[in-house]
Amino acid sequence: MNRLYSWPLSIFAASLLLGTAGLAHAQKKEHGESIHRDSVYNNSRYMQDFPTHLLMVQPPWNKPIYNGTELTVPGLQNVPDIHGDVNNPQLVVYFAGNQYMLVNQLMRDFMKAYPQYKRVVAFTLPPGRLITAIKRGNGILIGNMHVNLKPDILTAGHGSIMHLQNTMHWFSKVEVYAKNKLAIMVYEGNPQHVKGMLSLARPELQLCMPNPEWEGIAKHAIIPALKKTGGESLVNVVYREKVKNGTTFLTHIHHRQTPVRIMEHKCSAGVVWYTEAYFHSRIAHHPTAIINVPEKDNKVVAYTAGMMKHAPDPKAARDFMKFMVGITAQKLYRKYGFMAP
Repeated sequence: MNRLYSWPLSIFAASLLLGTAGLAHAQKKEHGESIHRDSVYNNSRYMQDFPTHLLMVQPPWNKPIYNGTELTVPGLQNVPDIHGDVNNPQLVVYFAGNQYMLVNQLMRDFMKAYPQYKRVVAFTLPPGRLITAIKRGNGILIGNMHVNLKPDILTAGHGSIMHLQNTMHWFSKVEVYAKNKLAIMVYEGNPQHVKGMLSLARPELQLCMPNPEWEGIAKHAIIPALKKTGGESLVNVVYREKVKNGTTFLTHIHHRQTPVRIMEHKCSAGVVWYTEAYFHSRIAHHPTAIINVPEKDNKVVAYTAGMMKHAPDPKAARDFMKFMVGITAQKLYRKYGFMAP
């Protein structure tokens, strides 16, 4: 089956312009000394004289799956959310974007388990935008690069996948493979003394919050959690009043923007998936910290994979669905703080 909606108009170019201004102070000296340059991703990809403290906070925060002539420039020319090979791939997976921290290793492990698949690619972007791209059939545009590949697998929150199945009948099989909960990400040391969801209503607190228009975490997790904590009035303050007065920034690429903006001191706090806060604080050792949300105020959401009925490579899709619930993939998800399905 034809993998393309139409032939890609691919021009390799800059994407996700994440500025480096103001980051010089974002990484304290002890972090620069205690973390090896290769601990998060292979910084030798880049200019050796590029400041370590900037490399530490710039995406993609992982090693590339494939080798090639390196054209990446940190903070300027970077495509952190396309993982793999877009050239006639044997498997295309559209991932809910909050799994960016483990997808490279996940795809490597899959190719090791199923060596017949040499060319794979995964996209870690907001699922609402990926679903829109599938519905429109016009692909994904990042900067000047157009990628128009039909996915074999789509992953998103369980509610979103089941809604698509009930209304659009997209999938031949669905499988829950992980769960997650909410946390609040703040700068290291929590200088603004954020204590929980109620703190988000403070007028002076600059927030990064995912846009409910296309981020499932906002609609299906954060807003319900805010209601559980402080009622509709807390939702109104965080998502209406503070947006109107400019103290809530609504993100576009939520999983990337929140940590970078916090490390740039453009935001003081942001509600994220626990695994995002865990990755940046405990694994990448970025200057961020985790504020746990009590269980009574939290919201647990299941992640579900759907095999597309019209998957270009149904055999690869079936193998990947089996792999996702197997021991290797599940062990990797636990390592990065995800809950068992």
